[in-house]
Amino acid sequence: MALSTISLLNHLLPKPSVPYTLTAIKALKPLLVPRRTSMCSFPGPSFSSSSSSSSWKSSLAQSTTSTNSTIPALHHGIPGPQDDLLVLGIETSCDDTAAAVVRSNGEILSQVISSQADLLARYGGVAPKMAEEAHSQVIDQVVQEALDKANLSERDLSAIAVTIGPGLGLCLRVGVRKARKIAGRFNLPIVGVHHMEAHTLVARLTEKDLQFPFMALLISGGHNLLILACDLGHYIQLGTTIDDAIGEAYDKTAKWLGLDMRRSGGPAIEELAQEGDAKSFKFATPMKQHKDCNFSYAGLKTQVRLAIESRNINAAIPISSASIQDRSSRADIAASFQRVAVLHLEERCERAIEWALKIEPSVKYLVVSGGVASNQYVRSQLDQVVKKNGLHLVCPPPSLCTDNGVMVAWTGIEHYRMGRFDPPPPADEPEDFMYDIRPRWPLGEEYAEGRSEARSMRKARIHPSLTSLIQASLHEQQS
Repeated sequence: MALSTISLLNHLLPKPSVPYTLTAIKALKPLLVPRRTSMCSFPGPSFSSSSSSSSWKSSLAQSTTSTNSTIPALHHGIPGPQDDLLVLGIETSCDDTAAAVVRSNGEILSQVISSQADLLARYGGVAPKMAEEAHSQVIDQVVQEALDKANLSERDLSAIAVTIGPGLGLCLRVGVRKARKIAGRFNLPIVGVHHMEAHTLVARLTEKDLQFPFMALLISGGHNLLILACDLGHYIQLGTTIDDAIGEAYDKTAKWLGLDMRRSGGPAIEELAQEGDAKSFKFATPMKQHKDCNFSYAGLKTQVRLAIESRNINAAIPISSASIQDRSSRADIAASFQRVAVLHLEERCERAIEWALKIEPSVKYLVVSGGVASNQYVRSQLDQVVKKNGLHLVCPPPSLCTDNGVMVAWTGIEHYRMGRFDPPPPADEPEDFMYDIRPRWPLGEEYAEGRSEARSMRKARIHPSLTSLIQASLHEQQS
């Protein structure tokens, strides 16, 4: 992944010995060997803009295109890549506390999710401090329940996988702290997982024929992302949101329409939209003049808000208490909003497919994942786009589209098999330890045609000392 990653706290771990360093370099080599002649063949290493460490180990780990360090299995008792693995996945990036245990053959042994639906309804969205407190209150129970349902103890595990970004920093910290406590106590390696990569790779758990390269559209409350997945840890970013994500637009619209937010805005809008006329409001499709694959929902939100004001809709009156005429107006707005919001997705996917096939003609699949991918209207519309372009649509089941521990555990398994993980942390790690979390963590290197000057995201960089290391490694491979 262009912002590749990252082992937890690489810069705070002791500097490696010479033999350990040489082993790590050897582990890096397979990632540097060109495999194809397209852009997917060799991504060009880059690292997270949040990295500031100058140590060799930190730079090396940041340079890889994986989500985790390239340190091979050096600890006694850790199964090798081909052995049967049992991985606990922990997810606390936003408003759900989730844990799951997954076997390396794809068997889901347990899945537990504690929702913060009541908090969402009370605050009309995610309140970071409240969300952190809610995670802290239930994290121990959720993890223990996941182990109990799998009929396992911590000693049976091969590794712990945990989301380290992107997400809300306060929330991410809760999951990382729990993961490191377990890993330290039971001498287990840790795999730091990119939340959006996990949404992408969970499709490989449910769709056994899904091989690289493939495309992915990741849509949720915080993200809109179109990527070309060239290989594990190697992604080309075709488009992303320049302001608000589609899920956030759904939530805001639902709130303004006085809908029940306990299930989040997406399901509420989709249900009400079935009663409305999708062409009653002529909302403009976002970014029609921009010939790229980026997304913007801020303008559509403004159009919706003005339409609501023009009909004198009072969000304080719940939809269940609205008059027949008022309910009809709300349904029309919901349907019109949904039509244009999804049309924006369709248009961007059309162009992204064209770009992806130029880069890698062998692409056959588009994965659609993330919370909004549970929306049946979204799926049906995108299925038409995909079929028209000769591709196949792959959508994980709705229970694996929203944030969950299964996707984190599976992504951990994929990277662990490649030897990409961090060694166990010390058992006596202090409570005030500074965890390496990545609230802002782009996935993949931007495709040149998709770059937008409007975006504030920093460009990936290559550390000067790393360039010579990579060139030396490539030279040795070629010789």
